[in-house]
Amino acid sequence: MDMAEQKNENRRLQFGLFEVDLKSEELRRSGVRVHLQSQPFKVLAALLENPGEVVSREALQQLLWGSDTTVEFGHGLGIAVNKLREALGDHAENPHFVETLAKRGYRFIAPVRIIEPRSATPAAPPVLPSVAAKTLVHWHWLAGLLACLCLGLALVLLLRTPPRKPLRVGQVTYSGHVLANDPEVESFSSSASDGTRLYFSHVEDGDPVLAVALAANGEVSHFHLPSEIAAPLIASLSPDGSQLILHSHLQAEPEQPLWIVPTLGGNARRVSNVMAHDATWMPDGHRLLVASGNDLIVMGADGSDAKKLVTTPGEPFWLRWSPDGKRLRFTLNDRKRQTTELWEVAADSSNLHALLPGWNQPASECCGNWTSDGRDFVFQSSHNGHTDIWAQRVRTWPLPNAEPRQITNGPLDYQAPSTAPGSRSVYFIGVNQQIELLQEQPKSSTFVALDQNLSTAALAQYSPDGQWVAWVNASDGSLWRSRADGSERIELTSPPLRIFNMKWSPDDRSLALMAIEPGMPWKIYLLDAEGGKPTPLVNEDRNEADPDWSADGKSLVFGRLPDRMDSRQPKAIYLLEIKTLKVTEIPGSSSLFSPRLSPDGRYIAAMRLDQKALLLFDRKLEQWTTLTTHGVGDPTWSHDSRFLYFQDFLESGKPIYRIAVPAGRAESVAIIGNLRPIAATDFRLIGLAPGDRPMVSAHTSTVNLYKVDLNER
Repeated sequence: MDMAEQKNENRRLQFGLFEVDLKSEELRRSGVRVHLQSQPFKVLAALLENPGEVVSREALQQLLWGSDTTVEFGHGLGIAVNKLREALGDHAENPHFVETLAKRGYRFIAPVRIIEPRSATPAAPPVLPSVAAKTLVHWHWLAGLLACLCLGLALVLLLRTPPRKPLRVGQVTYSGHVLANDPEVESFSSSASDGTRLYFSHVEDGDPVLAVALAANGEVSHFHLPSEIAAPLIASLSPDGSQLILHSHLQAEPEQPLWIVPTLGGNARRVSNVMAHDATWMPDGHRLLVASGNDLIVMGADGSDAKKLVTTPGEPFWLRWSPDGKRLRFTLNDRKRQTTELWEVAADSSNLHALLPGWNQPASECCGNWTSDGRDFVFQSSHNGHTDIWAQRVRTWPLPNAEPRQITNGPLDYQAPSTAPGSRSVYFIGVNQQIELLQEQPKSSTFVALDQNLSTAALAQYSPDGQWVAWVNASDGSLWRSRADGSERIELTSPPLRIFNMKWSPDDRSLALMAIEPGMPWKIYLLDAEGGKPTPLVNEDRNEADPDWSADGKSLVFGRLPDRMDSRQPKAIYLLEIKTLKVTEIPGSSSLFSPRLSPDGRYIAAMRLDQKALLLFDRKLEQWTTLTTHGVGDPTWSHDSRFLYFQDFLESGKPIYRIAVPAGRAESVAIIGNLRPIAATDFRLIGLAPGDRPMVSAHTSTVNLYKVDLNER
């Protein structure tokens, strides 16, 4: 073998998310090996050795079969190329890797990068086995060993969970409008049952309401609540089934007022002088256990006689007492790492500990409930991007609790299990997640679907000149970019990196991302629009959010998460110089978040932490002014910097407004009714399509309540 051949065989090449080792003939995608047969791999290697150039059909024939073999090479070559495209997820009609040139050959059209060869690692010296000493074993030692083995075998058989057939999942409600969990904004929907009725949050015209369904037939009716309880979430049902504890999930503050609502009619009353993010009834049915910050506090139902039970290492929520009242289990939210984990503490505040340490990495367990007989603890857990219901058999000391067993296995995402008194029934939310991206029609208040090439997108952003579009694939969360017409499509990121939003640079060459890796804080990244590895920009161990570009493309503004998602850290708006990575706080921006830079570079728009005001910073005058006191979400600049679009999530119908800058005159652009005939239960402003047409993600998910019976065999 000559030196040139040896050099080629040792080369490793990279394109997009793929890496090719020419020596070992391995193809990997994001580090995971992709199976590819010998002939398709040889075609790939030949194309990669000549990127951007046409490799003739005759050259590939010679490579695959030589000159002495007679075959119908046209058909065979077509099969090899099709297998290669299948491995790369490529398409002949719209290629982003392998392009066909009719009657000529094939060309590799994506950028290819050479990876430096790994340095050789010297082999470790062999370890010589030690010489085992010969030992005589007395007969009674042997007998003792056999006895221990028998005892161990008996214990294994005792603790072994018998094999179970899958449980039948039954549907309870059929409206499709049950409120689902939204972990990204820490909104956890729950249900509660008194045995004959189910209480839960229901969505009507985009607004959550309190509802009750008959467990027997799923018939749904609504409660009338005071206007102060916007978007009610159920915290707990009293042991006698007569009273619910409610709180709101629309307000931006992490701690909210608590309300007690009679289930059989009567006036709701607020728990006096209490701000909390969750609560439950004490086992006696008269006092409350309230979660505020990291503290669990026992108090009277009127807020009196408050006494701290325990301080936890994170934010506790979803509080559930064991049927005997001796143990409390809850979910612990780590806002820094964006994880949820099940914990337990005794009623006397002793033995505070994680319930399933190390069982799932990173931890994603949440929202557990005891069965009424105390034999099982059911909870939700996410694995490989899918959420199901699990159950753990509870054993008394000294026997350990059993390993959790999976109760559901798709195809829906199952969440938020609850139990019913006097039975082994488990109720839970089932989500058939569906999102459709829509854009407003020109000179009309109606909305239509985005282009067909974005039919699988959950989020999309057009470049400033409208020539490019980046989108997040709804099925796996991967980030893609293409021309606006769908051509030149390239995958930019893949799971487990999860994208929350992205912004194009003014020159269309880069993307700024807000993204998260499992078990890590939210970070801002810089990504080349031609592909490559996302680069984190700020070296700190805390959450970052909402990057946006300056007009010259040399800097970014960014902020922090709102208090509801990260209440332990101060908030402000920052300017980051990309070349030097220098970070500077914007004057007067304390307690503001979600910054947006105007395309002309003059203004920075940002929201107050309560999301009830939109402020404007004039960079020339270096002063802030209040633009509007609407409820504000997802502000977006028009391309000429004359208007800001935003969504008022507190107003009925969640209208989208356009407000003139700097005058401050606001006009309504759209409400959820404008999306019809799309049957949307909710929608969110995500940006502007070319022509400054509002672009929204319409939630058309079907969400219902389901049940299983743990006694079923």
